[in-house]
Amino acid sequence: MVRSMTGYGRDVISFNNSTITVEIRSVNHRFLDISTKIPRYLIDIEEDMKKMMKNYFLRGRFDVFITIDGEGFVERNLVINWSLMDQYISHLREIKRRYQLAGEIPVDTVTQIEDLFTIQETEQESDSLKQAILTAIENASQQVLEMREKEGNELVKDLRTRIELINSTVKKLGERRDIVIIEYRERILNRLEQYLKEELRSDESKIYQDVAVLVEKGDITEEVTRIDSHINQFLDTIKQQGAIGRKLDFILQEMLREINTIGSKSNDVLISQYVVTIKSEIEKVKEQIQNVE
Repeated sequence: MVRSMTGYGRDVISFNNSTITVEIRSVNHRFLDISTKIPRYLIDIEEDMKKMMKNYFLRGRFDVFITIDGEGFVERNLVINWSLMDQYISHLREIKRRYQLAGEIPVDTVTQIEDLFTIQETEQESDSLKQAILTAIENASQQVLEMREKEGNELVKDLRTRIELINSTVKKLGERRDIVIIEYRERILNRLEQYLKEELRSDESKIYQDVAVLVEKGDITEEVTRIDSHINQFLDTIKQQGAIGRKLDFILQEMLREINTIGSKSNDVLISQYVVTIKSEIEKVKEQIQNVE
């Protein structure tokens, strides 16, 4: 089954008076690349999230967003370093005494001192939260997978249409090949007769041998046969499971190589037109399969 690499999934769950929203977006990429944008206190479950997603996907770039609205799952407490506070106050009082300074020590002076106050975060309900988020990740991943499969089905329709056009044009190439050989031979013989006239009859067998060599150089039989084989490989591959995008790209490269060879061999206008049509369709197919997993 062909899958595209473009998809989107979203799941929203309620947990402990909070709302957890998980969003997953995917685009095409040569490999599997998962990037997460999540609260810092969820970092410890990041690898479990990625491991779960690898059960669903083989290729593509994924952006995972997790947002939590509500009370949250981290208890924050203000912590005061009393020992350090005592030292600051003691030194401030000593400064007043030594320099005979009047007035009280301002509170805002103390509160602006670094390292006296810190916020301590304590995670709550870690196991239950982890399971809830992983469930949401799985639900969103399933949505992404369904979208990728749906788009993949549309891709297959387009690919089959273009490959069929390539196939029908290749058949025309094969049919034109035999006509070109006859026309090529007659054209050469006519030119030889114009220049050699009577001498042609005296060494006719040698002339035909030379013509056969020239015709052989322009023969495209092998290339047409190989393109037929590549077309069948392509159609078989899009029926397979798993990551097939790179394999399809390789097959198209081989098809393009054969059609370029045909173009370089042929001096026939009609065959050249067929070659342009086939190359154009191959390029369109190559562009499409860049989004195939």
